[in-house]
Amino acid sequence: MFEDLNYVILIRALSLLIVGWLIARFAVHAINGMSEERLKAHDKSIIRQITRYSILAIFTVMAVHQLGFDLSVLLGAAGVLSVAVGFASQTSVSNMISGIFLLGERSFSVGDVIKVGDLTGEVLSVDLLSVKLRTFDNLYVRFPNENLMKSTVTTLSRFPIRRYDLQVGIAYGQDIRRARDVLLEVARDFHLCLDEPAPLIIMQGFGESSIDIQFSVWAMRTRYLDMRNGLQERVKEAFDREGIEIPFPHRTLYAGTDSKPFPVKMIAEEPK
Repeated sequence: MFEDLNYVILIRALSLLIVGWLIARFAVHAINGMSEERLKAHDKSIIRQITRYSILAIFTVMAVHQLGFDLSVLLGAAGVLSVAVGFASQTSVSNMISGIFLLGERSFSVGDVIKVGDLTGEVLSVDLLSVKLRTFDNLYVRFPNENLMKSTVTTLSRFPIRRYDLQVGIAYGQDIRRARDVLLEVARDFHLCLDEPAPLIIMQGFGESSIDIQFSVWAMRTRYLDMRNGLQERVKEAFDREGIEIPFPHRTLYAGTDSKPFPVKMIAEEPK
């Protein structure tokens, strides 16, 4: 096999490798030039990798064939090797398959803010094996794709508006209708609260020490944190101004019907 090898065959094989490298580079450049409307950033990353390695693999096989190697022998060896590697890298293969599913679902993309378990962060990249996040306290987190497929992932930046549910309680002696009017007035006067969808008040029930109310308002996603912080301040100020009490937890000690009241004695502090 090697006796028939000459410089012409070497030049042909080398030319195929160079042409393959140039075509792969041109294809990757064309993918990078696609607009964000047609292809998102994490889609480009995956397609770039698949395109580059596929083109290089095809031209490498063609170059090997030019050199006179028997591809059937190589494919047979590759088959045995792939079985051995498959048993040793089941997790990696599972992550690759999960990455393809994540890409197909498009539940989030690069730049989105997602929540996985107790961690929330911005998606930096979606690769074949893992997803990289940057948390809001500037930590770098890597999630294997298989774990993401098995977990509940919340995309916080999917839609342009978000709702905030403020849980507030009022004392049992307060007027519920008056408290509702005050809350709605706070939402009307706060410029970060949207008029549509309209604010919502849901009576949660009778708690241990208060009548529990859920006050839900909507805001633009980009101003959500400002609205959340500002709304609590305004509700507290409005309740104080209107004399609506937000009660502390109350506890009642009961010792039975036949027991006497607990004696309570006030002791004044002596002046120094």
